[in-house]
Amino acid sequence: MKKFATALLISALPFFANANETIKVAASPVPHAEILEHAQTLAPKDFNIDVVVVTDYVLPNIMLNEGEVDANFMQHQPYLDEFNKANDMTLVSVGGVHLEPLGGYSKKIKDVKDLPQNGKVAIPNDPTNGGRALILLHNNGVITLTDPTNILATIQDIKENPKHLSFVELEAPMLARTIDEVDLALINTNFALDADLNPVKDALIIEDKNSPYVNIVVVKDGNNEKENVKELMKILHSDEMKQFIETKYQGSILPAF
Repeated sequence: MKKFATALLISALPFFANANETIKVAASPVPHAEILEHAQTLAPKDFNIDVVVVTDYVLPNIMLNEGEVDANFMQHQPYLDEFNKANDMTLVSVGGVHLEPLGGYSKKIKDVKDLPQNGKVAIPNDPTNGGRALILLHNNGVITLTDPTNILATIQDIKENPKHLSFVELEAPMLARTIDEVDLALINTNFALDADLNPVKDALIIEDKNSPYVNIVVVKDGNNEKENVKELMKILHSDEMKQFIETKYQGSILPAF
């Protein structure tokens, strides 16, 4: 397999307990790798979190399934469910950590009501995030979906499109790069932050705290009870980690534990 990832070993300070343990985790750069970096500062001195930074949504699950990493941290449950089904894998969640609200961003308009006739909207091309984007547009009166509860909705499920918008479906990491070329781009918060967009200030529309798309730590089925996995989750679910997320991200990312 080509090396699309960059490994990052981080120093440690005391917090929880098992000696000489290491866990290798594939993670998106922002905020997942940042959260794991902070987790290392809370870890016992002999517990090492080896972070492999990966910039797409497919490779981390492949790496996990093939045993190249012990866990990954870059996705939500609906995405994992669809990935498992499509690829005949048995990857499982060991817990949620944070919510990254999906938002709509633009360099051309200040309000979604100002979307022009025949305007262009970019959305993620993976099934769950694409449906998620369309539901957000439905909830904000931009379009009407046949079933606004269907997380797998596609552009074919749009019942009403009063402004005759056209939709460009792109891989999630590409969306922030197209913001100058479209009238509205629906961008996952991790990629928005990576592009210096502030979800609190810059998003024209954004999911609220009731969104079901909590980001989770994932392992291969059967590895749920491994000591290094349990140790990692203790750290990620600590009061110190909750305070870190709230302080660092100021509401653009929300703790989910």
